[in-house]
Amino acid sequence: MEEALAEARRAEQIGEVPVGAIVVCDSQIVGRGHNQRETSYDPTAHAELLALRDASQTLQRWRLTGCTLYVTLEPCPMCAGALVNARIDRLVFGCSDPKAGCCGSLHNIPSDERLNHRLEVLGGVRADEASHQLRSFFRKRRSQKRRDGRVVEGA
Repeated sequence: MEEALAEARRAEQIGEVPVGAIVVCDSQIVGRGHNQRETSYDPTAHAELLALRDASQTLQRWRLTGCTLYVTLEPCPMCAGALVNARIDRLVFGCSDPKAGCCGSLHNIPSDERLNHRLEVLGGVRADEASHQLRSFFRKRRSQKRRDGRVVEGA
């Protein structure tokens, strides 16, 4: 999870919401990603999807069986669906997301028996650190918005 938190810091350094993810296979990091929606103008550039893409390129396969994805924030519906489609074996996340989380908060896509794949989910790993990163980021954004009088998306 330390590496996922480091990826989240990279996101924050470029003005992105601080969410980071890594994919581990056979005790090796094979994929990395951090949010890049603002910088890439891509609504799908979530940390998890970028880490899955990176891992698929590294391993030269789209079925990521035998892999674990670590991410600092509970995945949204899009990312949870991608984890199922990628056949990830295990998800480990930091803090829950009561507004968009679909790995136990709002829905539980990874364990939905109607889908063709299910994965093990472990939440709350270093949740305090991950939550602090996010709260601090949005506190700064709201403060800047008040000073500048400008609209800041997502704040």
